Amino acid sequence: MVKNRNEAEIAILTAAKTIFSVKGKDGATMQEIANEAGINKALVHYYFRNKDLLFEEVFFDAVKKFSPILKHAIAQEVDLYKKIHHICEAYITMAIENPFVPVFVLSEVNKQPEIFIQKMFQGDLPDFPKLAAQINKEVSLGNIKPIQPHHLILNMMSMCVFPFVFKPIFIVGMQADKQLFDQLMLERIKTVPQFIIDSIKK
Repeated sequence: MVKNRNEAEIAILTAAKTIFSVKGKDGATMQEIANEAGINKALVHYYFRNKDLLFEEVFFDAVKKFSPILKHAIAQEVDLYKKIHHICEAYITMAIENPFVPVFVLSEVNKQPEIFIQKMFQGDLPDFPKLAAQINKEVSLGNIKPIQPHHLILNMMSMCVFPFVFKPIFIVGMQADKQLFDQLMLERIKTVPQFIIDSIKK
């Protein structure tokens, strides 16, 4: 039983995250979210006027939790291999917990990219230039194979995020199921950074 406004909002947001994770933004309905929260649909509309506003709230709540983790993974003073592990773990774990995030970013980021990205990271973007400088240093020291930092960063981001965008095609094309996909994504927390490291290791 929902007793006050804060509790109601928490119940709605928790239910919305569950439904959006399974059905995505377009497949979810406000009635399904209300049912999941155990409240009346009118109350959902009272706090969040429509599904778009509710989805945006759930999306940015997830990003707010992920953003500092990613920033720390990139900014920390550790060796490059360990940093690659931390970045990949941050991205893949976020996408496992919030599978609607990569798809929504893909659909929205090209509309107003600078505004959208600034809003995602609240004006404090991850220090990718610092990561690029670290990669260049490792190349110059002869510790890793020669590689342009932009390519290495793109390789990491692609391998971490794209499988979640590709999920429907993978499940249908491979005649797989959600359980297998989820297991593969958990495995990728370790296999992706190791694959990236093996590709640059001398």
